[in-house]
Amino acid sequence: MRKIGAWLNAARPRTLPLSISGVIVGTALADFYEKNNLLIFILALFTTISFQVTSNFANDYGDGVKGTDNSDRIGPARALQSGRLTRKALKTGIVISILISLALVLALLYASFGLQNMGYFLLFAALGLVSIWAAIKYTVGKSAYGYKGLGDIFVFIFFGLIGVLGSMFLYTKFLTVLAWLPAITIGMLSVGVLNLNNLRDCVSDKKANKNTVVVKIGFQNGKRYHYALLTSGFLSMFIFVLSSFTNWYQWLVLIAFVPIAFHIRNVYRAKEPVLLDPELKKLALSTFLLSLLFYTTFN
Repeated sequence: MRKIGAWLNAARPRTLPLSISGVIVGTALADFYEKNNLLIFILALFTTISFQVTSNFANDYGDGVKGTDNSDRIGPARALQSGRLTRKALKTGIVISILISLALVLALLYASFGLQNMGYFLLFAALGLVSIWAAIKYTVGKSAYGYKGLGDIFVFIFFGLIGVLGSMFLYTKFLTVLAWLPAITIGMLSVGVLNLNNLRDCVSDKKANKNTVVVKIGFQNGKRYHYALLTSGFLSMFIFVLSSFTNWYQWLVLIAFVPIAFHIRNVYRAKEPVLLDPELKKLALSTFLLSLLFYTTFN
């Protein structure tokens, strides 16, 4: 039972609602354009979850090996940091998770494109491989991009643009200009979660030479950057609803930004990084709520 708990700790289930938000919004957009497929939806969810678990295993390993996860770090102890899992065990877990991800990618692409759309099949297979690479290289290796302040860009691309637009395309085989707006919203909010994590860990990250955006621009500017991310996310969704609504109740999707507004107030008032730890769950769950409201009102 202890081993199961250790693996669950490394998988970090609390990150999963955020990871599937893009799939839910992309599926809602497909429904909006009268395209749906339950099998694609289920496989897309499992594929995204598998990517996220792979990323979480790799982050636990990468930060643990580099010494970034230490006594200075705020938040729950990681599996390698606490000694609950060894390096060898985590490496094995990463390999198994990658193999599961590859199998799910192939199943998803076959369900979406079959073999008659080989061009799309190969394109998305390449995106799948790049997604796995990105999940691992965030913290693993000497060239880990998370240590160079590039994590924000990758999160925006993979959680927002690819997560939403890629999911939509699996059903529709086309994209629209308006569909980019919800994708930008999910991308901005997802970067907001990462930025909040970096704000919380800015002291330990700086000591470990993990040069996140917050480490580069400082705690106060990192907070201003946070406000800009969340405001941009709101504006993108507001413009989408304004441009696309057919019924008044579709405006209800913006309710998700009420707890986000309170979150911004709490971030503004926080003088110490440790006070930001409870806000991580709030922002991630608010993003998940947004995806559910979007699915409910726009399908």
